[in-house]
Amino acid sequence: MISLDWNEVYKGTPPWDIGRPQPAFEILVEDGEIKPGRALDIGCGRGDNAIMLAMNGCDVTGIDLVEDAISDAKKKAAERHVKVNFLIGDVLKMNQLFREAEFEIIIDSGLFHAMTDEERPVFAQQLHRVLKPGSKYFMLCFSDKEPGDYGPRRISKAEIESTFTPLFDIIYIKDSAFHSRSGPSSSEVYSASAYLVSAVRS
Repeated sequence: MISLDWNEVYKGTPPWDIGRPQPAFEILVEDGEIKPGRALDIGCGRGDNAIMLAMNGCDVTGIDLVEDAISDAKKKAAERHVKVNFLIGDVLKMNQLFREAEFEIIIDSGLFHAMTDEERPVFAQQLHRVLKPGSKYFMLCFSDKEPGDYGPRRISKAEIESTFTPLFDIIYIKDSAFHSRSGPSSSEVYSASAYLVSAVRS
C-alpha cells in the first residue's frame, strides 16, 4: 500500500474518518442493493460503515491493519450496542483469516486507491477467494475526475476494469462522491469526485 505510517495516522483523525458512514454506502442500503447477509468491511478504520451495515441486518466483520483503529471501532460498536466482529489483519493475506466463500458482501471505502500496482492483482484474488460465487463487492474510490493533487491517488475506470474483470463481472462503475477532510480545507468535510463500483464474483 502507499507509504504511510498508518499507526501514526490513527493517533489523530485521518482525513477519511468523517465520524459517520460514507453516504454512498448508506444509499446502497436504502436502495436495497446491499441486503442483510454475511458482510466484510475491508480497511474498516474506526468502523462507521461496518456498524451501519450491522444496524441494517448484516452479520458484519471489519478488518484493518491498525490496532488503534480496531480498538476504537470496538468501543464505538459497544457504545451503540451493535455487534460487529472487528479484527486486526492484512487484506492482502485474508486467506490466513477467513474460509473460502465466507462472505456474501464486501465493501471497500477508500482502500483500493491506496493499493500499489503490484498489490492490485493480489488484492483482487483475495477478494475473490473470500466471496461466495455470485456475491457482490462494492467499492468507493477517488476518481480521476477529481482535480488537484491533494489526498489519495486518483483511479481511472480502465484501472478498475483491468484489475477486477478477470475475476469479477462489473455491474457498474458510476460517478459518486467520497466524503473526507483531504480537500482544499482540512477543517471541514469535502465531497470529492469518486467512482462507486458494483461487481459480482464470477
